[in-house]
Amino acid sequence: MTTSTLLTMSAATAAGVPSPGGAIFSSFIVPLILILPIFWLLIWRPQNQRVKQHQATIAAVKKGDDVITAGGIRGRVTKVSDDEAEVEIASGVRVKVVKSTLSQVLNAATKAAND
Repeated sequence: MTTSTLLTMSAATAAGVPSPGGAIFSSFIVPLILILPIFWLLIWRPQNQRVKQHQATIAAVKKGDDVITAGGIRGRVTKVSDDEAEVEIASGVRVKVVKSTLSQVLNAATKAAND
C-alpha cells in the first residue's frame, strides 16, 4: 500500500464513515428491543392475569363448593381454614388438602350445565 492510500483510509475513518461492524450490531439489537414489548404483551401479561385470577378463586373457596385438586380428585368442601380445606370425596370420606393444591373451583353455572 502506498502512503496516499493509507492517508485516504485514515481520513475516511476520522471523517465518521461507519464501519461494517456497527451495522451488524444495530441490525441485531434493534429487532431484539422491538420483540421484548411484544413478547411481554402476548405472553407474560396474560399469564400473570391468569395466575392472579386463579389465586383469587382459590382464596374465595367456601363451604359447599365443588373443587378439583391438582391430583384430579373431585369433591365438595366441608370446612375451610386459612391455608387448608377439608374436602369430602365420598360419603363419609374427608381429606384435608392445602388450598394452593386446588386446581379448579366449580361454580353453580358449571353444576347446572353438567346436570
